[in-house]
Amino acid sequence: MLRLSTLALLTLSTPLLAQEINVYSHRQPELIQPLVDAFTAETGIAVNVAFVEKGMVERLEAEGDRSPADLVLTVDIARLLQIAEAGVLQPVQSDLLEANIPAEFRDPGDLWFGLTTRARIIYASKDRVAPGEVTTYEDLADPKWAGRICTRSGLHDYNIALLGAMITHHDEAFATAWAEGLKANLARKPDGGDRDQVKAIAAGECDIALGNTYYMGQMLADPEQQAWAEAVTITFPTFEGAGTHLNISGIAMTKAAPNHDNALKFMEWLAGDTAQKIYAETNFEFPVKAGVAKSDLVASWGEFTADTTPLADIAAARGAALKIMETVDFDG
Repeated sequence: MLRLSTLALLTLSTPLLAQEINVYSHRQPELIQPLVDAFTAETGIAVNVAFVEKGMVERLEAEGDRSPADLVLTVDIARLLQIAEAGVLQPVQSDLLEANIPAEFRDPGDLWFGLTTRARIIYASKDRVAPGEVTTYEDLADPKWAGRICTRSGLHDYNIALLGAMITHHDEAFATAWAEGLKANLARKPDGGDRDQVKAIAAGECDIALGNTYYMGQMLADPEQQAWAEAVTITFPTFEGAGTHLNISGIAMTKAAPNHDNALKFMEWLAGDTAQKIYAETNFEFPVKAGVAKSDLVASWGEFTADTTPLADIAAARGAALKIMETVDFDG
């Protein structure tokens, strides 16, 4: 079995083995390895994963029908939509995928499928933010938060998706005013990742920060970051009259897919009980399959009502959201 990321060394002329599949992944290798190991142990099918941080669409377009990639794994609905719109995917009809993955987490044309969800939540200082002080996403633009908010780049996929959801709940004019208000309330220029924002809260640089839920689990598991996590609480804000924003990790089959049947087996396996439990226990994400329990740690963060806006609608607002962030110079 090839190790993770070694697929990057393959040439288009490399013969492919019968019992393997090749995956291009936006997801970090360490998040994929437990799933790869379990699938291979159960089926004997090797999974070769190439971590493609940037340029996945361009790579698939350049490779065309000769691409060695069977599947793509992504960390955001907008990236899934971009790949689908590039015409490099094929629809997958599977009764098992349809049964295990709710309709709002599947492409209507069967081009992509959500595997896990995560909430875009607020990390709040235990010392400087009162319980119940954070309520809605809309509230983050209120001047009461001036100088108190940290976030990563407004152009990052996670924040673009949140702004896209704001557009779908309101309109572009409202979303523009909201982005301007959020920017005005920042304690510092956007910088770093979600965990860096929690570090800033622990250091007293800001009081609240936008972040994804699973980072709490990752920080608590890291001795160097545990103190950051222990300095904050998790709050699940909602859109006015709606629920908490969710995004997904997802999977899709390439149009080339030289190992189609094995690739389908992997897709279906990832939507099954074993993989969904691994996602829950190892990656601190929410399973999409009904009946698979959250990890005890994730469950301890509390219950929330998820926003039911179709993710395809949120992804469709990506272009408008990007334009808004650029217009307000959010990162400037």
